[in-house]
Amino acid sequence: MVDLHGNELQGMIPSTFQFIFGLNVLDLSSNRLEGTIPENLGKLSSLNKLIISGNSITGSIPKSLGFCQDLQLLDMSTNKLTSSIPDEIGFLQGLDILLNLSWNSLTGPIPESFSNLSKLANLDLSHNKLTGTLKALSSLDNLVSLNVSYNDLSGSLPNTKFFKDLPASAFAGNQKLCVNRTDCHFNGNQNGRKSTRNLILSILLSLSATILILIAGITSYIKFCGISFGRKNDEENDLDWEFTPFQKLNFSVHDIVTRLSDTNIVGKGCSGMVYRVETPTKQVVAVKKLWPASNAEVPERDLFSAEVRTLGSIRHKNIVRLLGSCNNRKTKLLLFDYISNGSLAGLLHEKKLFLDWDVRYKIILGAAHGLAYLHHDCMPPIVHRDIKANNILVGPQFEAYLADFGLAKLVSSSEGSRASRTVAGSYGYIAPEYGYTLRITEKSDVYSYGVVLLEVLTGREPIDNRIPDGAHIVTWVNNELRQKKKGFTTILDQQLILRSGTQIQEMLQVLGVALLCVNPSPEERPTMNDVTVMLKEIRHENEDYEKTNMLGKGAVTNPKAAIHCSSFSRSSEPLIKSPSSQQ
Repeated sequence: MVDLHGNELQGMIPSTFQFIFGLNVLDLSSNRLEGTIPENLGKLSSLNKLIISGNSITGSIPKSLGFCQDLQLLDMSTNKLTSSIPDEIGFLQGLDILLNLSWNSLTGPIPESFSNLSKLANLDLSHNKLTGTLKALSSLDNLVSLNVSYNDLSGSLPNTKFFKDLPASAFAGNQKLCVNRTDCHFNGNQNGRKSTRNLILSILLSLSATILILIAGITSYIKFCGISFGRKNDEENDLDWEFTPFQKLNFSVHDIVTRLSDTNIVGKGCSGMVYRVETPTKQVVAVKKLWPASNAEVPERDLFSAEVRTLGSIRHKNIVRLLGSCNNRKTKLLLFDYISNGSLAGLLHEKKLFLDWDVRYKIILGAAHGLAYLHHDCMPPIVHRDIKANNILVGPQFEAYLADFGLAKLVSSSEGSRASRTVAGSYGYIAPEYGYTLRITEKSDVYSYGVVLLEVLTGREPIDNRIPDGAHIVTWVNNELRQKKKGFTTILDQQLILRSGTQIQEMLQVLGVALLCVNPSPEERPTMNDVTVMLKEIRHENEDYEKTNMLGKGAVTNPKAAIHCSSFSRSSEPLIKSPSSQQ
C-alpha cells in the first residue's frame, strides 16, 4: 500500500509506480498534483484501490486502466479531467465498491460498457458535462447509491425500483432529463405549446410571489408569538449526504439514517453514540454517530473524508472493519462491523461470566497483534489514542477486535468540548507523560495496553473501589509486589488462582510484560512488536515445558516462574518470582 494523501505534494504522478510489484492500494488524494495520469499505471495488475481525488490532474482517463482487472475502488473525483469516459472502464468487472468520477469536465455519453459493472455498489458521475441517456445503468442491480446530478443528460429514467426510490437531488441540474414521466414533453409538440407555456409561467410567477409574501407574513407572526414548529433531524431529510464505502455494501444511506433511534443505542462514549442497526438485508451494523461541534465552525468535509479514508483502508483480523462513512454539514456517521459479544470490559466486570485464563490470553494476544499492526505496518503509523478494555471488542469465538482506532484524531478536529477530551485517552489508562507533554505517541498506547493487561490479570478496573486508598491499579500492583510475604496471590484474579501450575506461570510472565509496558519512562517501554513477541514466546515456552514434564515426570507441580525479559529490562534480576523461588 502507498498512502500519500493530504501531504500537499506537487508535480506530476511518477511513472515509476509501475515498478512496485504487488501494489494493491495507491492513494494520492488531496494533494496539489498536476499533469496527466501515466498510461503505465495500467501495468499495476494487483491494484484494487486507486484514489487520486482532490488534485488538479488534467487530460483524459487512460484506457490502460482497463487492464487493472482487480480494481474494486476507483476515485478520480475533483480534478480537471476532460474528454469522454473510455469504454475500458466499463469492463472492470471486479469494480464493486466505488466508481467516482465526479467534479471533472468529462464529456460524451455514459459508455454502454457500464452495463457490465454488475457488481458495482456506488457510482458518482455528478458535476461533469455528460450527455445522452441513463440506459447503460438500467441493469446495474447491485447499485445502492447513484449521483448523476449537474450534467446534460436527457431522456427518461430507467423504469426500475432503484431509480424510482432515488432522491431528486441525484438527478438535479439535468434540464433535459425526465425525472417524472408525467412532466416529460418531447420535441414533437413543444413549439406549438410555447406561447401557452409562457402564459402559464407568467401566471405561476405572479401566484408564487403572492404566496411567498403570505408565507413571510405568517412566519414573522409565528416568530413574534413565540410559536415554533418541530423539525426533523438532518438524518431524516434528504440533505447533501456524502457516502464513502470501503467495500461492497448492500444497503444505502437511507437504510441507515432512518433506523437511528434511541431504542437502538448500545453505547455512548467521548467520541459519540453507538447504534445497533439492522438493514433491510438483515445485515447488522454498528453505527457511531460522532458528537457535533459546539459551534458553527464545522471542519470541512475534505478533512473528515481524508481521515476516514485512511481508517477505511485498514484491514486486520484483530481490528474492527470500518465499512464506510456518511456525513453532511452537521452529522458524521461511521459504519462498522457489529461485534456480538460486546467489550472485554463488559465480560470482565459486568457480565456474570467467568473468563478462564486461555480465553483471557487469546484476547490480550489478539489485541496486541492489532495494535502492533497500527504502529508498525501502517504508513504513516497510526496511534490508537484510546486503548482501554471498553475498546477491545470480543467476537463469538473470543477473538479480539480493536475498536475506535484513530477516532480521537477525527473527533479532535471538531471543537466540541466532549470531543476534545478523547485526545488524551480515557481516565485510568492515560500515560503519565501526557500530563506534562500533552502529546500522545505509540508509547502512550503501550502504557494503556499495559494497564489492560493488569486489568485482565487482576480482574480489577484501573480505578477500582476494591483497591485500598483509591490507588491506581499500577500503583497498587507495584506496592503488592514489594511486600514479599504476600507474593502474587493478592494480585491475580481470585478466580484464576486455582488454575494449573503452567497457567500460573504464564500469568506471572504476562504480569512481567505488563510492568514493562507501564514503565513511567516512555523510552523504557517496549514496542508493540516486542510485546507481541514476548506474549507468543511465553505460551510457546510453557507448552514445551509442559510437554517435557508430561513425558518425563508426569503433571507439572509448582513450577518456578521467573521473567527476565533481558532484552527490555535493565535489571538482571527476574521481574517476578513465584513463591517457590522466593523461599
